[in-house]
Amino acid sequence: MKIRQNLYIDRELSDALEALAAGTAGNKSRLVNDALADWLARRGTKEIDDLLKMRLDRITREIEHARRDIEVLLESLSLFVRYQLMVTAPLPDADAAAVAVGRDRFEKFVAQVGRQLAAGKRTIGHDPSVGGMS
Repeated sequence: MKIRQNLYIDRELSDALEALAAGTAGNKSRLVNDALADWLARRGTKEIDDLLKMRLDRITREIEHARRDIEVLLESLSLFVRYQLMVTAPLPDADAAAVAVGRDRFEKFVAQVGRQLAAGKRTIGHDPSVGGMS
């Protein structure tokens, strides 16, 4: 159902509409109807885009912070491993007791990491004497 509207538009727009309607073999009502529908659709889309833009900006900042944290952790780990390998003498193959202690410590370390991850706990920023490996 079409509803008749009486609208006032600027002379320049009226002339442009007249020329467009004459050139496309369409009518002014259809052209104005389509243009208004497109404009209203874009306006709604713009509001959604503005909302999504804020969320995407926040997510981007969080990803950038996470990336920075990961880079710090990887660099810290690589420096620690390099230092540990440079200052720790290798165990003699015949020292079975030392190898067993090392294996036991490693298994406890892996178990503690598993417990921390399962509980959602973080070690960084906490007192190392609390919740240590047992």
